[in-house]
Amino acid sequence: MTTNPAPAQTTDPRTTLLQAVDQVLALVGLVTPADLDRPTPCDEYDVRHLLGHLLGGLGRVAHVAGGGLLVDVPSMVLDVADDGWVRACDEAAAGLRAAWADDAVLDRVLHPPFGDVPGRGAALAYVSELTTHAWDLASAVGRRDALDEGLAVVAADVARRFIPDAQRGVIPFGPVVPVADDAAPYDRLVAWVGRDPGWTPSA
Repeated sequence: MTTNPAPAQTTDPRTTLLQAVDQVLALVGLVTPADLDRPTPCDEYDVRHLLGHLLGGLGRVAHVAGGGLLVDVPSMVLDVADDGWVRACDEAAAGLRAAWADDAVLDRVLHPPFGDVPGRGAALAYVSELTTHAWDLASAVGRRDALDEGLAVVAADVARRFIPDAQRGVIPFGPVVPVADDAAPYDRLVAWVGRDPGWTPSA
């Protein structure tokens, strides 16, 4: 799936953030109970744990928008029935949309794990995180065809700004994987955060 790339610099990045959320929800809807034990490009996660991380992440993105601290909410939520992930993620996404609906969030100083930033910056950083994990999930279940290339264009640019190469080892990302300058947007995104763009479940 491809849309026109959105600009990485935008006055109000909430539209792009919600597009990234919608992409995650669409991919969650493609997961079957038989997929839950499949490996993912995140070495520490199978599909079930990746879903739990995404569910926790949606809750955290909502909580941060209100000025909350991440230590107040879990990063992983696993008490979900095998057939309950779509409903759980839909409910978490509804809370996220409500939390980010107030225009004041754009200039409010928020407290994500990468440092205190205005809501505009935090929203873009979360676009990068959600889009990367969307690739992880799509790769695990063999549905990279369902990914929105336009989101990767934005996310790859944001990742380069928020995740500097020089601080690998200090920040929790692996070394940059070399790719061609004209590599596809998702390849550039995931390579920058230390993933192998050619990852497959069999690998």
